[in-house]
Amino acid sequence: MSKRLLIVAGESSGELYGALLAAELRRMAPDVRIMGVGGERMEAEGVEIIRRVSGAFGLTELVSHIRELRATFREILQRIDQDRPQAAILIDFPDFNFRAAAELKRRGVPVLYYVSPQLWAWRAGRIKKMKALADRVALILPFEEEIYRKAAVPHEFVGHPVLDEISGMTPPKKADMGLDGARPLLSLLPGSRPSELKRHLPLFFDVMSLFRREFPEWQFFMPVAPNLKTGPFSEQFRAFRESGVVIRKENAVGALAASDAALIASGTATLQAAFLERPFTVVYRLSPLTFHIAKALVKVKYVSLVNILSGGQAVKEFLQDKANSGDVMAELRRIVKDAGYRRQMVSVFRDVRAMFGGRSASARVAEMVCEMAGWR
Repeated sequence: MSKRLLIVAGESSGELYGALLAAELRRMAPDVRIMGVGGERMEAEGVEIIRRVSGAFGLTELVSHIRELRATFREILQRIDQDRPQAAILIDFPDFNFRAAAELKRRGVPVLYYVSPQLWAWRAGRIKKMKALADRVALILPFEEEIYRKAAVPHEFVGHPVLDEISGMTPPKKADMGLDGARPLLSLLPGSRPSELKRHLPLFFDVMSLFRREFPEWQFFMPVAPNLKTGPFSEQFRAFRESGVVIRKENAVGALAASDAALIASGTATLQAAFLERPFTVVYRLSPLTFHIAKALVKVKYVSLVNILSGGQAVKEFLQDKANSGDVMAELRRIVKDAGYRRQMVSVFRDVRAMFGGRSASARVAEMVCEMAGWR
């Protein structure tokens, strides 16, 4: 019987984790056929793409994409019925993947849920759905184990796939990125979602302009998510390029590895920067409605995973109205000028990385999938 799997990822970070997992699965089971929802990186690892990643959405942005998500859901069900995978890996994206898990369970397909929804931050009641829908859950944050243990959900802390990405990469040379190898680099990471770019690009441009005037010896690089449609932002990108910023479709981790410092919209990139020991600061803006709802529901003090994991403000966070060019520039100035401040930051980064114990998330999840599919 041929080996068949399904992987569903709904946004850029999940698509990256799906690609890393697909590479491990092909190493363990070279004859496996993997179909899924994803993008260029998963496709490059041999995944047969059923539908392209449609993006990740905030509370208010989701409504405009309902039709696309429904079409994706219908197509997934058709392929499940047609090709009957022996196991399915659902990566984060709970509002979509919980529905997919219910249909897979109804069809008798084992479900491994990879990357828990942020139950520790908000909507903790989703743990009941997870218990009902997932056969096993692969956790990527160490403190999530207690939540799943208390709820008696089969789980395992597998480590973080960002570590797999870093360990498997060759750090790029600045010259290969269109940069001067002798000049320091500030990377600008405004986010991978269209809604994030819409809110962050004006702020990033203002900060970059201030930084460039004060530190003319520095250069700038902005990586763009491979699956992002850049058309709506062409005018803004042109303004950045005319100001000397190099913009390329490239994974954030490569840009960060070549960087001396970074300005990051909160997300996976904050953990990438920490694991690479690159000093950075965090900004984030939400739509007013989403921020109002989140403020009422979210239970955590910080938004950056580095701060959540360390239990303190290892990196400064500038959120909503506090995300202004003057305050953000003041923090970047301190990062550039204060060597002791940078050393203190990097020391916390090393403590955070130690929490993951050198685990390879992709390899362990691949083993779990093979077990669930009955191949070992």
